Amino acid sequence: MNVIDFVIGLTLVNALPHYILGVWKQPMLSGFGMGNTKNIIWGVVNLVTSVVLFLYTYGLDGFLQNGMYAGGLLIVVTFFITASFWRDRFVK
Repeated sequence: MNVIDFVIGLTLVNALPHYILGVWKQPMLSGFGMGNTKNIIWGVVNLVTSVVLFLYTYGLDGFLQNGMYAGGLLIVVTFFITASFWRDRFVK
């Protein structure tokens, strides 16, 4: 494993809790401070950073060759799309 792979994985995984908790309006400290909007932005910045670094390092063909990253990205994007649905369903 090299450092860039670690950063790609770290930023992908770090995007999820910040975005979800920001949408759910739950407190969590992010790189931009406390607050729902700051957490949402921090989550998006982490996701974009991960994807850009992955594409820069491996190109589009990397998605086909790296099923672990593609699977993780699919889960993160799914939660980004459905976060407000889950909030409305489970947060009271």
